[in-house]
Amino acid sequence: QVHLLESGGGLVQAGGSLRLSCEASGSIFRINAMGWYRQAPGNQREWVATISSGGTTTYADSVKGRFTISRDNAENTVYLQMNSLKAEDTDVYYCYLYGGNYWGQGTQVTVSS
Repeated sequence: QVHLLESGGGLVQAGGSLRLSCEASGSIFRINAMGWYRQAPGNQREWVATISSGGTTTYADSVKGRFTISRDNAENTVYLQMNSLKAEDTDVYYCYLYGGNYWGQGTQVTVSS
């Protein structure tokens, strides 16, 4: 069984930064890709970024150049550094472990304009 625990959400002004963390239990973390998704009430969950087990990263166009996904395999943790935040980035952010369909509980990010 794998558990994902997110942290780091909060309230920030537009133009500010936040860093989300997702700590995973279980040994499969090191061999699986990880991702971040986000979802607003009434909307579908939207892909934000993915990092492979080897560190290759991909981003949604809406966050490219502003967000950075990274991972620390020794700590079983994936991060999402979010800079130049905009009001439209306000969502609940979820981390995801590929290959097992595991989701975290979500962390709220609110950007005030």
